[in-house]
Amino acid sequence: MKDYKADLNQRYWNYQKTQFSAGYTFFERSFVQDGRPPVFIRNEAWRNVIINPVADELETRRLLAVIPEGERHRWFGSMNSSQALAQSVFGNLATYDSLHYLSDLTDDEGIPLFGKAQISSDNFKMEHKIDYLGEPRRTSLDGYISGDYRIAIECKFTEQEIGTCSRPRLKATVSNYESEHCNGTYSIQRARRERCSLTEIGVLYWHYVPYLLNWKNDSDYNPCPLNKNYQLVRNILAVGINTDGNASVNSGHVILIYDERNPAFQQGGNGLLAYISIQSDLREPAMLRKCSWQRIIQHIREKNILSWLTENLTLKYGL
Repeated sequence: MKDYKADLNQRYWNYQKTQFSAGYTFFERSFVQDGRPPVFIRNEAWRNVIINPVADELETRRLLAVIPEGERHRWFGSMNSSQALAQSVFGNLATYDSLHYLSDLTDDEGIPLFGKAQISSDNFKMEHKIDYLGEPRRTSLDGYISGDYRIAIECKFTEQEIGTCSRPRLKATVSNYESEHCNGTYSIQRARRERCSLTEIGVLYWHYVPYLLNWKNDSDYNPCPLNKNYQLVRNILAVGINTDGNASVNSGHVILIYDERNPAFQQGGNGLLAYISIQSDLREPAMLRKCSWQRIIQHIREKNILSWLTENLTLKYGL
């Protein structure tokens, strides 16, 4: 992981030097590398998205509106941001009505990546919120394709894992520690009546889980299978549960996008282990598919579209 990030950081600093030669004021600590990537200051974070060099004002506004400023992740301004990378790729494809070029793309196993979904700029969103899982903080999908058959897209880049449950990580200093902290097992703890502290506060994950995965919600687990696989399961539920509360293994699937250079998604890595674990536990394994950024970007090259985008993705990320 150390060498992987060091190589990326060197590429980022070279990109900063060539692409923002007169714009060092756009960055925090402009000349200080010390093992960190370049980070845009907050007001200039939008520059982390790759923009067509000849884009007019309307095209630029459309691209940046794909993820409104209020929906940006905390570290959106870092060149390591998977969200900025996702907006650069999918946002530009949507802005230039080119998403349909991905229709014949296959996943790592040779299965059609988007299955029977109809993909276009009209039914694609980023940071799409789900409001039927009883969450205090709603699941926000990195990418979402709506319709009779739905797709949730989970985008990773340099992350060392896919996303874990926050309740085992609660610190004793927070106000909800006594009521919601979990020891990492699916079992009744503290003064709770439910095995999951999220279930206790009305979150419906474990209500729906048995419909889509081979997990029981009335038996103890040690460790809790949701803990290390939290983000993938939320995505599965987002497309497997309909707004009317009915569950179906045939209503959609999840796509995990990753950097094939990232050790977390290579053999033995936490990201790949989480993917394998969930796919093997799904009642319908095709509900989860994966594809690398490299495969997607090579596909765009082969379609001979948005050459300025693929050239900049190579310069900035080595993709």
